[in-house]
Amino acid sequence: MNPVRIVIIAKAPIPGFCKTRLIPALGKTGAAELARRMLVEAVNAALASRVGLVELCVTPALNEYDWTTLGLPGGLTWSEQGDGDLGARMARVARRVTSEGASVVLIGTDCPALDSGLLQRAALALRDHQASLVPAEDGGYTLLGLQSFDQTLFDNMPWSTAEVAAETRRRIARLGWHLCDFPPLHDIDEPQDLAMLPAPIRADLPAHLWSTT
Repeated sequence: MNPVRIVIIAKAPIPGFCKTRLIPALGKTGAAELARRMLVEAVNAALASRVGLVELCVTPALNEYDWTTLGLPGGLTWSEQGDGDLGARMARVARRVTSEGASVVLIGTDCPALDSGLLQRAALALRDHQASLVPAEDGGYTLLGLQSFDQTLFDNMPWSTAEVAAETRRRIARLGWHLCDFPPLHDIDEPQDLAMLPAPIRADLPAHLWSTT
């Protein structure tokens, strides 16, 4: 089995820059604080899974935002997302990691239910599957694992729609790859999704954030 690298595609928790669809419920500062908490949760889950290196692929660039203020744990590899849409940024890092002889597990920071155990199972699935997928209830996906790279999985994808996971499955099938498809999980993207936040995350955030939910 190839070594596995978990790559977390992350936005800095800057008010007005991240989780903008939650601003009507939480305000800019509240949405950013929730984004920060979910970023920490994703990093901790990835490190706890112990499947391999954990890379944080970030925007803004490392020289444009002081990432050290977030108090993230050590042991991370850092990279920058660069320009382009989500597909271009994900493709760039997936191509790089697989070209170095590793399988890649791509995740975001929007799904607190994506815990270390599920990350382990998705990574282990790449022993005998060319891809693994954890879909989201809204039709996107929260994890994509790949043994090797193919540009068609990222080009002209209808990002931010309910068709992303289904279209990804179709493209994997056209490649003739075996897919390990996991049950869907909830992303936290819209105000109605806040009800799905795990209690520990909710408890860690200021109570006034929930006054409108």
